[in-house]
Amino acid sequence: MLDMLQRTALITAFAVFVMPSQTVLAAEGGSGFYLLGQRGQGAAILPPVEGVFFSMPTYYYSGDASGSQALETGGAATFGMDLDLILVMPTAMWMTPVDFLGADLGVSATFVYGNADISVDFSASIPEVGDFEYGDFDEHWTMGDPTASAFLGWSGENYAYTLTSTVNIPEGDSDLGRLSQVALNYWALDVTAAGTWLFPQSKIELSGAAGLTFNDENDDTQYQTGTEFHLEAAAYYQFSPTFSAGLQGYYYKQVTSDSGDGAVLGSLKGEVAAIGPGISSTFMVGTSPVSMKLSYFYEFSTENRLEGDAVFLSFFVPLWMPGGG
Repeated sequence: MLDMLQRTALITAFAVFVMPSQTVLAAEGGSGFYLLGQRGQGAAILPPVEGVFFSMPTYYYSGDASGSQALETGGAATFGMDLDLILVMPTAMWMTPVDFLGADLGVSATFVYGNADISVDFSASIPEVGDFEYGDFDEHWTMGDPTASAFLGWSGENYAYTLTSTVNIPEGDSDLGRLSQVALNYWALDVTAAGTWLFPQSKIELSGAAGLTFNDENDDTQYQTGTEFHLEAAAYYQFSPTFSAGLQGYYYKQVTSDSGDGAVLGSLKGEVAAIGPGISSTFMVGTSPVSMKLSYFYEFSTENRLEGDAVFLSFFVPLWMPGGG
């Protein structure tokens, strides 16, 4: 069993000597605060009335990265990394009676519980030194960082717009000695604007969202992820009043490089695109209407990030509305 100093030295060597420029992972851990693909069909649609609502998004991601690199000292090295991530994110939302700048004001709080199943391995062959191999894996269920959001919504007969600010609060279960991490352990702010447009005659709905994520430094690792831009779009067809299906996708790009003493790989920027199908449905459970959305994303054109597949499944239900509705 490796002690902590040996483990840290090996992981540092893995990062510095093995990851080639095409496959190193920008953003700490290869992912950021904003979950790509979360705004698809109905991206800007909010509950039309005051009340308290509950949603249960579940996110699954499976991705990997691998590559080889010639070493400056001579010889070569290869590496591989695999990640399976599951996040369950119960969310409470309050649509207030407040009218601000002609918009409805709402707030929400999200708690995160998840599992990160991660494995890494690399090998190096250095002339006159020898061959070296290292592999490690880890997985466990734990609490992630909670988040808080405030949003403004404007709507008309066939359109809706929202402006949302979301803060990551670094109070989750973070353990520097583990490979498997769910909590980010740093403050982050995401600001996203979204729009949804309905075309009743053609039964088409178009949605889009664009935002920026600003990240603070992780005090434990001294790593600061650069500012991130994300863009999402969706086109859905309404087959019936309670069922829709369509295509959606996202594009992500870091606009500033990673920094800090912990960014031992230097100034990196990540980029990825994805596309996939989705469905949405509304049904009754007792006297309560429940909305369900399911979407799948296939990633491509990846740079400095894991590449894989993502699935979002979410349920949304009203808990309380004035007058007992």
